[in-house]
Amino acid sequence: MEIHVYDTYVEASDGHTMHFDVITSEKDHGKAIEYAKQWLKTIGEGNAKVTTEECQFCHSQGAPKPVEDAIKANGFFIQKMEGCP
Repeated sequence: MEIHVYDTYVEASDGHTMHFDVITSEKDHGKAIEYAKQWLKTIGEGNAKVTTEECQFCHSQGAPKPVEDAIKANGFFIQKMEGCP
């Protein structure tokens, strides 16, 4: 499976920056932003601003099996980097 990675930096409600990748099987910027918003709601950051400024296409690559499985189950995968719970 080819995946598309969207590099995302979002300001949390307490002011710190959360850095994460939104990974999808479709190269669709609008969907990547929606997936970011869905995930942010699950961690109590549903009011965080996510636009094309915060979420930018980075690259495409092959998917490792756990990422592929998550995308098949949920439509997307979040790779937490810095400042994420």
